[in-house]
Formats: sequence, structure tokens, C-alpha cells
Amino acid sequence: MHEKWRKVYPQFDHVIAKYGAPKGEPCPPVQNPVAGFAGMMENFDNQIGALFAMLDELGIDKNTIIMFSSDNGAHREGGHKPDFWNSNGPLRGIKRDLYEGGIRTPFMVRWPEKIAKGSKSAHISAFWDILPTMAEITGQAIPQQSDGISLLPTLLAKGKQQEHKYLYHEFIEAGMRSRSFTKRSLRCGDWKAVQVKDKKTGSFKHMELYNLKNDLGESKNLAKQYPELLSKLEGYMKEAHIPLNNKK
Repeated sequence: MHEKWRKVYPQFDHVIAKYGAPKGEPCPPVQNPVAGFAGMMENFDNQIGALFAMLDELGIDKNTIIMFSSDNGAHREGGHKPDFWNSNGPLRGIKRDLYEGGIRTPFMVRWPEKIAKGSKSAHISAFWDILPTMAEITGQAIPQQSDGISLLPTLLAKGKQQEHKYLYHEFIEAGMRSRSFTKRSLRCGDWKAVQVKDKKTGSFKHMELYNLKNDLGESKNLAKQYPELLSKLEGYMKEAHIPLNNKK
């Protein structure tokens, strides 16, 4: 498939992609990573089709739940070109950013005769909601340490869906000895607060505030217009933060 797509995008044949890998593991360079990405997407599509066909052949298609998502937004490693593919559309940022382009991902669920075909939801959720969702589906107790919320009411369009008070994210740059976050963000309804550490000074920049309903691309910082709201969201950040143990 790679060779097939190299013929479609020959203008990138001069690009040689290099990826990192654990010591001892082979990781050869890739010529034309744009073609490589197209090939992987085609192969992925074919494999999903093969999975559906297998479930149907085994007679378990209607009793199987398939969930699909990504672990983060688009990246630039190995010569990948998210701008060329318009991978994030109007979203700002990429992988390792805490703007929407780094943390907002698609989430698709297929459960024949349970989930209405073609249905959509704007419910705000996160990966930590999957465990309580599966626990409820299988009739198991939700572990006490989980602060996720079951998505089952949304998936089945039955009952009242509990909402998150907020969603909090932290990111720690690789190699940071302090093991302290270098970026943090908090989503509360339509509002999003973001704070990033300045790599040169080592101190945090002023908190940013965005209204995602009116500004999905996080281009208009409203921090000065809504100081009280920003202070409230910063308080939620402090509430959600759990320090890491710095002992090795």
C-alpha cells in the first residue's frame, strides 16, 4: 500500500522519516511518510471491515460492542504532516498540547440494536469514563478509585446522563526532574482554561480563558474580561491536582 500511495504523492518522496524506538528494536527510516500515512489509513479501514465480517461470520455481531477513539490529537513525529491532511480541522494545537487539538478526539461506538444507527451526542466525556461504562454494562461494581462517569445513558438514549463538574488535564514534559506539570487545562461546560510553562524562564505564563461554544479554535483569550470566572476555574485546577511522589 505504501508504494501505491507514493505514486499519488510523489512530491514527498524526498522526505525521509525517522522514528524513535527502545534500544535493540529495529526501526528503519521511512521514505515519503505522507504516503505511509495514507497507506496505514487504507489498511486500517480494511482491517475494520475484516473485523466486522468476522463478527458476522461467528454470529456474535449483534452481541459485540466496538469502541473506537484516539489517544491524542494529530502529531508531527516522523515527518507526519497534520496540516497537509487538515487532521485537526479548526482545532488549535497537536499532540502534547492541552488545547483542543491535542486532547479532543473522536469517539465512536457500535452496538447493533442497542445504539441507534447514525446517532450523535455532544456529551463531554473522557477516557476515564470507559471503566464505569463497561462496569455498568456487565453488572459489575465501579471501583472506588475511579472518578469516571458511565456513558451508558447516552449510548442507549435512556435515563438521565450524569455530567462532569469539569475535566482536568496535566502534561509533564519528558525528562523533567521535578516531575511537575508543565501544562494544565480545565474544561467546565463551554469554558476552557489553559496554562503553559515558559520553557525559557521556567515560570508559568498567565492563565488563558476561552469559550469553546463561540471560539472552538481557542483564538480569543477572554481572561481579562472574566477574571472571576478564571479564578473559579483555577480553583478547580487546584482541587483536581494530585502531586506526584518525587521519590524514585
